[in-house]
Amino acid sequence: MAYDAELADRIRYLVGTGPGVTEKKMSGGLAFLIGGHMAISASGQVGALVRVSPAESAAHAQRTTATVALMGGREMPGWLRVTSDDLEADDQLTEWVSRAVRYARSLPSKH
Repeated sequence: MAYDAELADRIRYLVGTGPGVTEKKMSGGLAFLIGGHMAISASGQVGALVRVSPAESAAHAQRTTATVALMGGREMPGWLRVTSDDLEADDQLTEWVSRAVRYARSLPSKH
């Protein structure tokens, strides 16, 4: 399944441009990287894949409708799946993008 191009455009606008900000097609989605670290992706599985602190992912999943992402059948702390329904409003998407960008910027650059 292909990613939602409109969602990708909305994410692109919020992530912005600047040093270290890149885009990369990955696993049927379009990922937005900061300093070489994926922050958020318009997922090929509908909605978004959002990177957060692994220590905070369970709490985010409890407080929101996001779920801890499954990869290869196992939970991946630090990666959350957020459905398209939970990204419709601009303030919803802005909150998730801000969380993801903040975490990605806290990591040492790969470049």
